[in-house]
Amino acid sequence: MKTFFVQIKCELGKAYEVASALADAEIASEIYSTAGNYDLLVKFYVDDEEDIGHFVNERVHAIGNIKDTFTTVTFRAF
Repeated sequence: MKTFFVQIKCELGKAYEVASALADAEIASEIYSTAGNYDLLVKFYVDDEEDIGHFVNERVHAIGNIKDTFTTVTFRAF
């Protein structure tokens, strides 16, 4: 399994709707509200053979009211 995080900037006033949509889609492992440049921090797992870029474009960006994203790919846990 590959682990990665996506920071999500939502349309104004839509963070809770986006978080609910992510939870309803059952594609995220963990969803956090954050302060700063992005509204949400979301942890995802995908199978080793799945492409993270395609996953984000097809599964995350398909959710409405997302203004911007920043993906961080991880490679080792301590």
